[in-house]
Parts: sequence; C-alpha cells; structure tokens
Amino acid sequence: MLLIHGDETQEAKSTPAEDAALMAEYGAFHEGLATAGAFVDGARLQPTATATTVRVKNGDTVTTDGPFAETKEQLGGYYIIEVPNLDAALAWAAKVPSAKHGSVEVRPVWEMGAE
Repeated sequence: MLLIHGDETQEAKSTPAEDAALMAEYGAFHEGLATAGAFVDGARLQPTATATTVRVKNGDTVTTDGPFAETKEQLGGYYIIEVPNLDAALAWAAKVPSAKHGSVEVRPVWEMGAE
C-alpha cells in the first residue's frame, strides 16, 4: 500500500492551475500503474477537517474531531498495488506526484488469515 502524506495547509494555497497540473500528473501515474498491471485500488481522501477519530476506553466509545495525531503532514490518499517485491513498490512510490512535496509510506497489507 502506498500511503500518500502531504501538508494540507500548503495544498490549500495552490492555484487552480497548480491543482490541474497535479491532477494531470496523477492521471499519468494512475495510467502507468494500470498499464503495468500493478493497480488494485486507490482513493483521494477528504481533508482532515472532515475526519473523526474513534477510541474505546474502559468500554466507552469516545469520538474526537480530526485525525489521530497532529503532524505537519496528513494522510491524503492511497494506492493499493500488486507488485513482486519491495523494490518494485519503492520504485512506484517514488513516482507518486506528491512524493516531491510530501512523503509516501510503503507498507504491506496484512493478508487476513495469514499467520
């Protein structure tokens, strides 16, 4: 899984032309994944202002507005890819357009039922 992190405050300052250019880069990236047969799933997430965090403490459910942790970079989207090894995943992560301004965490998805 490629977890895409970026600074929402900087993204909010971008111009419509900059937004369009970034979306064009993502279109090309997505097409490259699909052509290579590596694309499984992906989505852009709404801003953290729309998030609610749920915790259960002593049997009580507690909800708070916003993401779990305060950080300079927020999770903005993800891609689930299918590739033969970590090196291939890292190569795709380096091609994510937002990697130039934020970070992309590469993490294997836990296969349910796998020991």
